Amino acid sequence: MSLLDAIDNFNERLVADALEAARQPEDDPAFLADVMCVALNQLPPRYYRHTIDMRFYLSDRELDEMKARARSEVDRAYAFVRTNQREPGADE
Repeated sequence: MSLLDAIDNFNERLVADALEAARQPEDDPAFLADVMCVALNQLPPRYYRHTIDMRFYLSDRELDEMKARARSEVDRAYAFVRTNQREPGADE
């Protein structure tokens, strides 16, 4: 087993949930992956081994703040990627 399989970043789940709520039917997977990367790069990592550990150590207020920040960063990343996306075939 890889050590990378033993840990997760809590903000990845929060950003994925926020992105799922914000996505539009026309958004393709590559666009959404770019949005997720941009949003995650603005958030501090919050690593954990077991979900129960994160839930135990987070207050309700802190969890709500983390969710709100994830939503905010997804909104900002969505606009950034939409504005700066390349036209298909631009790298060729």
